[in-house]
Amino acid sequence: MKVRVLGSSAGGGLPQWNCSCAGCAAARAGEVEPRTQSSVAVIDDGPAGARAFLVNASPDVRQQLTAAPDLHPGATRRNPVEAILLTDAEIDHTLGLLILREGAGVTVHATAASEAVLREGTGFLTTLEAYCPVTVVEVGIGAEHALTDDLTYTAFDLPTGKTPRFPTSGPEEGRVVGYRFHDRRTGGVVVYAPGVADLAPLRAACDGADVLLVDGTCFHDDELVRLGLGRKTAADMGHVALERSLDAFADLGVPRVVLVHVNNSNPILLPEAAEGLVVGKAGVEIGTDGTEISA
Repeated sequence: MKVRVLGSSAGGGLPQWNCSCAGCAAARAGEVEPRTQSSVAVIDDGPAGARAFLVNASPDVRQQLTAAPDLHPGATRRNPVEAILLTDAEIDHTLGLLILREGAGVTVHATAASEAVLREGTGFLTTLEAYCPVTVVEVGIGAEHALTDDLTYTAFDLPTGKTPRFPTSGPEEGRVVGYRFHDRRTGGVVVYAPGVADLAPLRAACDGADVLLVDGTCFHDDELVRLGLGRKTAADMGHVALERSLDAFADLGVPRVVLVHVNNSNPILLPEAAEGLVVGKAGVEIGTDGTEISA
């Protein structure tokens, strides 16, 4: 199993089009690498040939696929992505579904809660169905699902405590999930959780895991407020700030922890920032677009 970070930023990317915070200014000045919005590709690189699956379809999906040679079509109008797994129904994780409409069809793995939002809220699935066939595979919490003969996933619930942006007839459970990927051939386990409001569910999900790709949205809970970028705290947005989560990551016992979904406001993006040094001292990596992991 190979996992490629396609996008390591939170919603808006780096630089964000309407922001001139220190991180965005540094990206425009070429002092730090730009970042696209949160997504990874999980690839079964088996003897029969590579088979790729996206986790989330960001608004930057075309750019992300172009930047990944192993996800190029290789033949006229061949679809290099077999399916898209969704962690939630947020726009920055699902808008890219519409960009994938040119193919012969799109397969989406989503919880009942996410599917309800994509039909009754944003309407993205209904819109996509007007352009191409759409197959929806329901993601059951705690149930192992086979993507290939060797690659499986198990979704785990990540309660947010937030009021739903789009009230729907869908269930409360499964509004936000993480995924535990298992390669039966190698025994490798990778956990992907870009949106974490409560650290408790990670403990069981990370048991025996080799790599954890995890929420690094904000370093400080009041980061957006103190920078004058917004009124919400990280907790208000459904994220545990790194100032609270770093010690917990160490307690999980996962050999490699990589931060993803890093907001443009997060000081760890800036060279020599004290917060970045704290992350490094904790033995945690700051993921970038293009980071690759094998397990």
